[in-house]
Amino acid sequence: MAQRSATQLLSNEADIQLAISSINAHQIQGTRTAAVVYNVAETTLRRRRAGIPARRDCPPNSRKLTQREEEVIISYILQLDLRGFAPTYTAVRDMADKLLAARGGEQVGVNWPSTFVKRTDSLRTCFNQAYDRQRALCEDATLIKRWFKLVEETKAELGICDEDVYNFDEAGFMMGKITTQLVITGAERRGRPKSIQPGNREWVTLIAAISAAGWSVPPFLIFAGQYHLSAWYKEAEIPRDWAIAVSDNGWTNNELGVEWLKHFNAHTQARSVGARRLLIIDGHKSHQSLEFQELCKENNIHTLCMPPHSSHLLQPLDVGCFSPLKRAYSREVESLMRNHINHITKLEFLPAFKAAFDQAFTPANICSAFRGAGLVPLQPEAVLSKVDVQLRTPTPPAALPEAPWVAQTPSNARELEAQSSLIRERVRQHKSSSPASIIMAIDQLKKGAEVMMLSAELMRDRISSLEKANSAASARGALKGVYRSMEYSQRELERTYWLKMRLTSRLLMKSVKEERDQASASGLKGAALE
Repeated sequence: MAQRSATQLLSNEADIQLAISSINAHQIQGTRTAAVVYNVAETTLRRRRAGIPARRDCPPNSRKLTQREEEVIISYILQLDLRGFAPTYTAVRDMADKLLAARGGEQVGVNWPSTFVKRTDSLRTCFNQAYDRQRALCEDATLIKRWFKLVEETKAELGICDEDVYNFDEAGFMMGKITTQLVITGAERRGRPKSIQPGNREWVTLIAAISAAGWSVPPFLIFAGQYHLSAWYKEAEIPRDWAIAVSDNGWTNNELGVEWLKHFNAHTQARSVGARRLLIIDGHKSHQSLEFQELCKENNIHTLCMPPHSSHLLQPLDVGCFSPLKRAYSREVESLMRNHINHITKLEFLPAFKAAFDQAFTPANICSAFRGAGLVPLQPEAVLSKVDVQLRTPTPPAALPEAPWVAQTPSNARELEAQSSLIRERVRQHKSSSPASIIMAIDQLKKGAEVMMLSAELMRDRISSLEKANSAASARGALKGVYRSMEYSQRELERTYWLKMRLTSRLLMKSVKEERDQASASGLKGAALE
């Protein structure tokens, strides 16, 4: 038999109540006769007269919260999750305890949150990921769209082909460090197994560059040291086109940034399709030095700097290459450990790194990285679809034209008033017809009022927590007043970034125009001499 709808069940309950009223008013003699007249089950009618409620009105005995209270908690959890603040089991248990305390009930058990999530289809558990607030603030659809518009306009104005689009960045490695990975152990093992890693934590910097055509510029490695050793080139068997530099701490600096740019130009100039190359960079200071920019201008290399804190979304190397590289290098180090090589020096690092680099920087991975960053082909939707953290307050939707109110559960004060007016009108018009519609409207009104009151209870607790945090922040504010003038708001940073990019583009356009004018003047002068 098909399951009856909620409206049918409500209508049947209304008929049962009419039958009970008729019996109590002595209009009908006997339960059996009333059941026949009102077309309801005699057994059900007897149970209602005995005070046994309908099953839908009887919550399970094992549940401390009512269905309405659970619905409010579910709604509140989904709101927090949408804003990037998904609650823990402890936070959900606190929500339930607050609602129970408001009506004098006992607290829920320790296992209640997990049971609650398991029986709720719209909820599930997963491990969260720590996320930098500045990155979350920069995950703004408007900012990302402006970036892709800048890339599109730059390529169109300068006539840059897709094959001449490059991205470069630095990545750091500790020679003897491995990463966590999935392993297979015996079934009787308890706990997570430990993988021994070498103790050498010497830092190495890789400067890598990839082309949208699917190939990579030979790596540029920076070791910590003062001198080059011939063994690096003879015994490690690295390709001759790889470059190795040294610095005091193994990090890059302005001078090494310029050296890398010369390395980049030497390996890409002959493979250029058009007259100019586009180099996507981040805001590192070594990329912004005057010498770096002058060398780019001399070699027709146009640089575009990504918005701050957005490389995890917009930079191809971060999107598709660096993570596979570090995982592959970790596997190589683990292989050395299994062969009892317990200390990783530069001589062991170079062949291990070469094997990892060959595994990660494949044409498929490189093309996938540009595609994932939305650059080649130009598809902003590939990035916009990943933006899901909402830290900004959304603009309220525009008011819709007034429409006649239809009986439903109200969700705010205005809808509550409309539902009340509807009930008053139906009561005024009601004479001898069935009261089923009135009962349904009253139940909806009751449900809406319960939901709003329960939500208000959770919000009162939230406001109390925010007030305490605000008071503590105000007390600390006097100590931080000296530094506040040095802080930039997010909008100020964005405005500064776009002004800088606009100025750079204008200067480039001016330079291109001057070159064209000079070429035209030279041509006219030569024609005059002839």
